[in-house]
Amino acid sequence: MLSFIGTLIVGLIVGLIARAIKPGDDRMGWLLTIVLGIAGALIAGYVGRAVGWYEPGEGAGWIASVIGAIVLLLIYGAIARKR
Repeated sequence: MLSFIGTLIVGLIVGLIARAIKPGDDRMGWLLTIVLGIAGALIAGYVGRAVGWYEPGEGAGWIASVIGAIVLLLIYGAIARKR
């Protein structure tokens, strides 16, 4: 239970940092910000393992997680703009 709460807190922090760095208005609530941060960390970990930066089972670092979340925000903005 404690690791789940920790994951939510880290996801929120990473999501908030990514939203603060990327310019523009990303209209999303707390829940989507948490999901953004968690997904950014997962993507950063996957890419990091694919290129050899991380070992299997090792989590991504803070900077890589924020970069992953920013990439997701850019993709989200491109899709939302087309609608």
